[in-house]
Amino acid sequence: MDYQPQPDRYSNGMIYRRCGNSGIELPVISLGLWHNFGHIDSYATGLEMVRYAFDHGICHFDLANNYGPPPGSAEENFGRMMKQCFAAHRDEMFITTKAGHEMWAGPYGGNSSRKNLMASIDQSLRRMRLDYVDLFYSHRYDGITPIDETMQALVDIVHQGKALYIGLSKYPIDKLLYALSYLHEAGVPCLAYQDRYHMFDRHVEEKHLQLCASKGIGVVAFSPLAQGILSDKYLHGIPADSRAARPEGHLKTTDVTPEKIARVARLKSLADQRGQSISQLALAWVLRHNEVSSVIVGARTLDQLKDNLHTVENLTLTPAETELIEEILK
Repeated sequence: MDYQPQPDRYSNGMIYRRCGNSGIELPVISLGLWHNFGHIDSYATGLEMVRYAFDHGICHFDLANNYGPPPGSAEENFGRMMKQCFAAHRDEMFITTKAGHEMWAGPYGGNSSRKNLMASIDQSLRRMRLDYVDLFYSHRYDGITPIDETMQALVDIVHQGKALYIGLSKYPIDKLLYALSYLHEAGVPCLAYQDRYHMFDRHVEEKHLQLCASKGIGVVAFSPLAQGILSDKYLHGIPADSRAARPEGHLKTTDVTPEKIARVARLKSLADQRGQSISQLALAWVLRHNEVSSVIVGARTLDQLKDNLHTVENLTLTPAETELIEEILK
């Protein structure tokens, strides 16, 4: 396919933030392939969204070995896209993947052991048809594997040229502190910390944001829209084609509570006053912290992606708006 990206893709409104104290800048809105890009989904729609994202300044694409479904298929489809459209633009793209959750059968297929990480990075590179990824995350602290073992595997993956940078995801604060120290001493410092962060899940505000800021580490937020709850999608019930209605999804109908929807309805009034959608307000709210380098959106349709991208037109929240949001979220 003869794809020529838009020549003004880096000057049409996207905002970039430095990732911690590094030389890397990330778009404040990045595209994640957790859902909607697997073999059960439309490849054509997925390609359309990735191309649109790249044409509008999104150069950061976030994956993991188990994304799909089925597991691995998001990376396979992304590899097909790379060959079809983006091979000539590889150096413009910041591609991340992860390992540590269940991926294959047996005792080695879903933990943070050296065996799992070493096998996973090789598998991911084959699926995505890449020589290296820009950043490789330890997807979680599994509660069993010694952190030294996990961190040394990450260090060796960088030394082997399979990843340029290392990241950590969803680590308890004490384990994160130890891991950061190990990586720093090994000369392969952590570039980014990734965790869930949205209006209904603010656990990273307790300690993680401050720790990352003090260590010069960028924060990347996933599920900033609470998997679609922070949109107008569920204001009038659960649509049949929504993520909550899909049996393979992580969002359950029980997650869409009347209390949350009542809060979303109040947020909609504020968003309307700002000339924004609920989703744009929710993204701007996460990005109010400068230490948040980027939010990862997981759009299901091109219209959703377009809506998310308009967030950059108004990222500023007034003190009164922030106070009202706090009152709504109590």
